[in-house]
Amino acid sequence: MHQYPPKILLAFSETFKEDQPQFFQWLLENGYPELAALSSAIRGSEEAISWLMKHRFFHLAALDGAIDGQEKARNWLIKHQFQLLVRLADAVNEGPQAIAWFDQKELLVFLVIAQQIRAFRNRQTFDYHKKRF
Repeated sequence: MHQYPPKILLAFSETFKEDQPQFFQWLLENGYPELAALSSAIRGSEEAISWLMKHRFFHLAALDGAIDGQEKARNWLIKHQFQLLVRLADAVNEGPQAIAWFDQKELLVFLVIAQQIRAFRNRQTFDYHKKRF
């Protein structure tokens, strides 16, 4: 995700706000469908995961899994040297070392992303009829 300009990353972070659907649509229509799919995947869309896999965005599908605490997905990211994505997943889950690393490297946009995803997840309620929440 380091290859995306900061404004694109900020637009991605805005997709996790309930009142900002235009950012999702903008990513979709302006050459960043993988980030729109990642946003949907994090929100629980199995169809988005399938899209990421079909279009060979394996690292983004693994990021979704790592955010959800799936050790296999996290290990895949480590094995394939996606350390930034491992740290992002850890930061979403309030890992102090990951948060400090982003702060020290002045990669604050990733802290914004982590905070937005965390806030989105904290607003969700669990429904045992659904696979994800």
